Amino acid sequence: MSLTSEEIKLVQDSWAKVVPISETAAELFYGRLFELDPNLKALFKTDIKSQGDKLMTMLNTAVNGLTNLEAIVLAVQELGVRHVQYNVKEKDYGTVAEALLWTLGKGLGDDFTEEVKAAWTKVYTVLASVMTEAAKNVPAPSATEKKSFISKLFGK
Repeated sequence: MSLTSEEIKLVQDSWAKVVPISETAAELFYGRLFELDPNLKALFKTDIKSQGDKLMTMLNTAVNGLTNLEAIVLAVQELGVRHVQYNVKEKDYGTVAEALLWTLGKGLGDDFTEEVKAAWTKVYTVLASVMTEAAKNVPAPSATEKKSFISKLFGK
């Protein structure tokens, strides 16, 4: 599935309107995500504000890299692999998509047209596909590996 230059432009132009409100957008996103699936809250061990900063940075990198997808594919694949360690399931990507689109709708208001929504849906689908394919090639971590990973990550 490839992206057209028009879809990329719609996503990048609309993202430029979200960047100034990124902190609020992150709050809206996580609020909606946990409303849609309260079980996902357990996957986030760090402060949600710093997690929101990471989310916005990652989205910014992805959106800015859309004109050269090959350049960001490795990073997106690595993110998919890391999500296996975080215990993210393939079904969770759909919940994230719903929360993201809802957040964009709230943040962009009337600027979140059907055309913009379709472009964002396609971009998310492409990136999520890369992540889930990369994740499928990683064996699920054992309990010992999970404990070791958490220990390294959080110093526990």
